[in-house]
Amino acid sequence: MTDRVLSRDENAGGGVQRLKRNAVGTFGVIFMAVATAAPITAMVGNVPIAVGFGNGSHAPAGYLVATIVLGLFAIGYATMAKHITATGAFYGYISHGLGRVMGMASGLIITMAYIVFEGSLIGIFAYFFQNLFASQLGITIHWLIPALLMLVLNCVLTYFDVNLTAKVLGVFLITEIVMLALGALAVLFRGGGPEGFAVAETLNPIGAFTPAAIAGASAGLGLFFAFWSWVGFESTAMYGEESKDPKRIIPRATMIAVLGVGIFYIFVSWMAIAGTGPQQSVELAQDPATAGDIFFNPVRSTYGEWAITVFNILLVTGSFACGMAFHNCASRYLYALGREGLSTGLQKTLGATHRTHGSPYIASFVQTGITLVLILAFFFAGMDPYVHLYTLLAILGTMAILIVQSLCAFAVIAYFHFHKNHPSSAHWFKTFLAPLLGGMGMLYVVYLLWEHKDAAAGAASGTLLFKLTPWIVVGVFVIGALLALYFKLRDPRRYELIGRVVFDDSEIRD
Repeated sequence: MTDRVLSRDENAGGGVQRLKRNAVGTFGVIFMAVATAAPITAMVGNVPIAVGFGNGSHAPAGYLVATIVLGLFAIGYATMAKHITATGAFYGYISHGLGRVMGMASGLIITMAYIVFEGSLIGIFAYFFQNLFASQLGITIHWLIPALLMLVLNCVLTYFDVNLTAKVLGVFLITEIVMLALGALAVLFRGGGPEGFAVAETLNPIGAFTPAAIAGASAGLGLFFAFWSWVGFESTAMYGEESKDPKRIIPRATMIAVLGVGIFYIFVSWMAIAGTGPQQSVELAQDPATAGDIFFNPVRSTYGEWAITVFNILLVTGSFACGMAFHNCASRYLYALGREGLSTGLQKTLGATHRTHGSPYIASFVQTGITLVLILAFFFAGMDPYVHLYTLLAILGTMAILIVQSLCAFAVIAYFHFHKNHPSSAHWFKTFLAPLLGGMGMLYVVYLLWEHKDAAAGAASGTLLFKLTPWIVVGVFVIGALLALYFKLRDPRRYELIGRVVFDDSEIRD
């Protein structure tokens, strides 16, 4: 097997440069997918908001509900992955299930989502980096310096074999999981907090839909932040072409990522609230200055102040790992769109892979350039890396990705039951009811985001970008649909290529 695989697909009508085969195994795919969820950032950043202004001490129950809904979605998604292996995962799946027009429209907005997610994570990385240097070394640095540093490192690491990225992400991911687990286990082994394990006040599923007993609290906001904590798990499928046994690895990695992360989130958030005390947790979470103490206090009381320093370091490395994972995602979507032959120029540039490393290196350079423009735009506008860069781009990307996830769930149903593909895999639950319930759940989360977008944006809700966010998502979607319709009417041969470049190994290894 050569490092650079060049194939001519029967339905592609031209040379397609492939990503490096057999480059990453199950754990590598899981590391890269879970890294996009950024467990330490999701817990320390999202749980306090859910507790203080959402469903209060029942935030862990919100994570339980999210685990169930996302698990249902993942069942259908994983079944689809057994038959279609493509770097442009959502793009390919929706194209095969709901048609090329919906596929191209979805492909553009999911690409946009992953592009802006890197900029978003660079913002929170720069914020954590600033705080770490100021608190530990007494050094004040401008946020633009760590932002540019992270951008360069992301580009360099993506240039090489994907296995290098997987190893780096694996180290960072394991350390942040260990730190979160240490805090949770400390509470578990000492029998809980002031009110024991407070099971009824934290894990009752009905409580996930009940707002905290404070003015202005909304259970919907708590549920939205729970779902937000998983964004990126679906990236497992985009590494299929680079994995050693995609028909087996990708479905397995997807289910492990969804359910494993879900159980971990439930346990960690439950122990943090139980260890602090349900009522005290709500009080602490309402003040940004003390919100993190829900997690820090149990760790500090058990292990000492040194553990808080480590916690703060891991917030930096965890946000870096997340941003790097999204850089890989964005680069692969740009590559997937470019390689299909809709444009000969794009196929030779965006659709090119490195001769030695098999990486989408030109797409990575393009992604770096786009993110650099975003960072500098926020810098020259005098905006804050956390309040504006992180929050605004995260909301934009989350709105887009939730819409595409919903469409993908319905694409699974259409692929197996309307188009009658692979009847041996069609199943009333796995490919119909599960994705149907998962897709409806996703649409509900889109509704939650719309209803609570002002609260989610916080101080950034008055900005022009925030007001334009829904229109940007709709606009990019419409452009994608119009582009597909143009090819359908003016160049049917190219229209047939949309979403059809896939990994040619159709075998399912049971």
